[in-house]
Parts: sequence; C-alpha cells; structure tokens
Amino acid sequence: MGVLAVMLWSCSQSSEPGTEGKAGRLKVVATTTMVGDMVRAVAGDRVELQTLMGPGVDPHLYKPTADDVTHLRNADVIFYSGLMLEGRMADLFERMGEGGKRVFAVTDAISDGEKLKPAELAEHWDPHVWFDPVVWSQCIAVVVEALTDADAGGGEIFKQNGEAVKGSYLAAHEWALKRVAELPKQKRVLVTSHDAFNYFGRAYGFEVVAVQGISTVSEAGLADIAKMVDFIKQREVKAIFVESSVSRAAIERISKDSGAKIGGELFSDAMGAEGELFDVGEGEQVDVGTYEGMLKRNVFLVVEALK
Repeated sequence: MGVLAVMLWSCSQSSEPGTEGKAGRLKVVATTTMVGDMVRAVAGDRVELQTLMGPGVDPHLYKPTADDVTHLRNADVIFYSGLMLEGRMADLFERMGEGGKRVFAVTDAISDGEKLKPAELAEHWDPHVWFDPVVWSQCIAVVVEALTDADAGGGEIFKQNGEAVKGSYLAAHEWALKRVAELPKQKRVLVTSHDAFNYFGRAYGFEVVAVQGISTVSEAGLADIAKMVDFIKQREVKAIFVESSVSRAAIERISKDSGAKIGGELFSDAMGAEGELFDVGEGEQVDVGTYEGMLKRNVFLVVEALK
C-alpha cells in the first residue's frame, strides 16, 4: 500500500465529528492560505484553525505530511479550495467525507457559468478563482453555513463576519479596478510563469499569457520559452512576472532573451507571510498575509511595472 493510500485509509477512520479544541473551540483545518484567511475572517476566535500550506507553497504539487494527517483526523471541519487545485488530495477529502467527516470545497458555491475552462483543460475547470474577488466572495457562504452547522451557537457571529468579509473583498475589487484604469488597455498584457491569472484577466481586462499551463506539474520546455520570447518582442511587452510559488528559472531566461524586465514577484497559488506589510501607494500599507493585501500588492506591482 502506497503512502497516499495509507493516508486515505487512516483519515477515513477518523474520529466522530464534534470533538472540540482549546477552550471548547472547533478544530478547523484549511488547505491553502487563501482558504485559511477566509475561514479565519469568518470564524474569528471561535475556532482553532490550522492551515496546511504556508506562504510560497504550490498546492498543485503538495503532498500531505504525517502532521497533516493528524490535523485532518482530529478536525471537526475541513475546508479546501477544490476544482483539483490540491491535486491528489481531492481523493483524500472525498474518502474522509464518505467516512462522516465535515469536509467542504469552498468553490462548490460557484456556478459553472462563472468558472473558466481553458482550451487545454478538457476535463477540469481552472481552479484559480480567487483572482476574481466577486467570484471568490461567493465562497464565503460555504464557510458560514458549514461553521454554523458545526457550532450553532456561533451562527449569528459567522453570518455577520461573513457579510463583513464579503464587503472587504468587494471593496478591494473596486480599489483594483481604479488602479488598473491607470493602465492603457493596450498595455494590459500579463506574462507569468503558469496560467494562474485567467480570472484576474477577466476581472480586470488583461490578456494573460503564461509559459506553463494551469498546473505546475510539468515544467516549461525550450519550445515554450522560445515562443514566449517571440510573443514579448512582437507585442513590445515591457515587463514580465515571476510567481512566489513557482520556479523563477523560465521567466528569468525569458527576461534575458527578450529584453523585458522582471516587474516583480506576484502571489499566485499562495499568499504572503502574515504580518508582512507592503506599500501600495497613497499612504496605504497592506498585510500581504491577507486576501485583500495579496490582491492589492499584485495589482500595484502589475500596474506600476507595465506603465
């Protein structure tokens, strides 16, 4: 039996839902930093939250550790992003749900009409939905409902927090729209390592071009790099971007061969470190370890570099 199979079996033998953490708080596990930040904002101090993947971690390639399995087994509620973002961990979550564990994919709240399915993905939706704050805000309802089901006494708090969180996401979206408006439409060409920014492109009017596809499982080849260099020269793209959770090698090679500068490091599949501040202009500093801060930092870097 392989390691993943053992993990699946172990987690499927989980304890009964309803065990409580410190001071009677629910034990909650989230996979990615984006999901964890959403859960933290909705739940407040009523849960004991463990986020499995930290800053700079690529969820496409992530493999659960022994500690992760322990956290998952002991959790009252588990939240993951879904749409195959977490790769083979989706099988683990499905098995746990069948065993009676409260397991929720937050993207289940999103209708098919709002999801993107690039041509190269015949079977799967593009999972990077958090780059459209309007779409991502719909996922809050899954968190509110699941936490209320597990902790009815906190239902009103979860509901109020959820409404506040949605308001902050939409406010960040309006901020982003105003900043992007500073950039002429013909300059809105976003070149990145892997195809994580399609929802961002739809939300803010960018043509998004990536060296790799949706997943980071396979690396970019020489033909992909050469094709990108030609594209950048033809379109006179002034800046391209590396990503915090993906190898910089391909983009650095493309930058050298094309003459385009590296405009900065964008957060793609993970947010930044909690408490790390970044100046987005006009006297505003944001915490890049929060969803709103991550989004604003990305927008600021893109707009400033492409101007």
